[in-house]
Formats: sequence, C-alpha cells, structure tokens
Amino acid sequence: MDAEHHLRTERLLLRRWRPGDHEPFAALNADPEVMEHLHGLMTREESDAFVDRIEAHWRDRGFGLWALEVPDEAELIGYTGLDVHPFMPPPEIGWRLARRFWGRGLATEAARAALADGFERVGLTEVVSFTIPANVRSTHVMERLGMTRDPKDDFDHPGFPPGHRLSRHVLYRMNRERWRALNG
Repeated sequence: MDAEHHLRTERLLLRRWRPGDHEPFAALNADPEVMEHLHGLMTREESDAFVDRIEAHWRDRGFGLWALEVPDEAELIGYTGLDVHPFMPPPEIGWRLARRFWGRGLATEAARAALADGFERVGLTEVVSFTIPANVRSTHVMERLGMTRDPKDDFDHPGFPPGHRLSRHVLYRMNRERWRALNG
C-alpha cells in the first residue's frame, strides 16, 4: 500500500495520517464528550502513540483507520476504518469524530467507504462493530450501514473489569454478501 492511497466520498477525504494530524487528534482524544463511551481521555503522548499504532497496522496489514478530512473545511475531524483486536477475529469498523462534526452523517458516509474498501480491495468476508449500549449515536451508525445485531453475540469487553460501566458491549455484524446486496 503506497502512502498516497486514499478514498473520496461526496464530502470527505479518507487518507493516511500526516504529522500535522497529531495536534487536532490529541484535542479530539482529550474531549470528555468524544471519549465518554471509550477507555477515557488520552494524553498527548497516548494520542500520538495511538497514531503510531494506526500507521503500524497499515504497514502490517494493508488496511487500517483512515484520517478523515473535510476538504476546504477541516484537515482532520477524526477517523474511521478497520482495526483488528486479539479478542475479536473479524476486523472491526470504527469511527471517532470531533464533536463539532457530529450529527451531519459524516461517520456513516466515511464508514460506508471504509467498508467498501475492506470488502472489495482488502477482500474481507466479515466486519463487526461494537460499543456499549448507551452509545446510541454509534449504534445508529451501525444500523444505517445495514449491520445486524443478535443479542446472543453481545459480550463483556476484556479491556474492562467485570461489572465496569463500559464492560458490556453490543455487537453488530456485516458480511460481504449482505454488503453487496445492500450496496449493489
């Protein structure tokens, strides 16, 4: 995968990460509302290390989390893309956007492009997405994408102790055949 690989949607550019992305990404990761349903606020060092892990994932697997840009409006608004977790065999589609970009359908638009890339270019057969039940903004994105949930697949996230408010997660799935049927 060359460093210039990117995807375009009607309103977005999904691209690889640049050095100038670190500062706005750190600000996003330090916003209590953005991080409400995640592991907690990140320091600048933790945020920078996360970008380093994202880029390593790209080098190792040929796919990953795209930096999201709104051309002529903002150079970095967050990310969307595919990640792999040791406790979850199918790759996960995920997103994180700066608060001022919520409610505009950008997460769904970006996730559609990332799913298409994952199923078509990368050749994935299944993708999952998961969050806590209280994160209705994210579950609505999953549903708008056509992902499906079977409550028997919900799980306790191994990154949290049992009974923690962020432990229980809902799991949504999409396979390539369903993706193609919905996006023919």
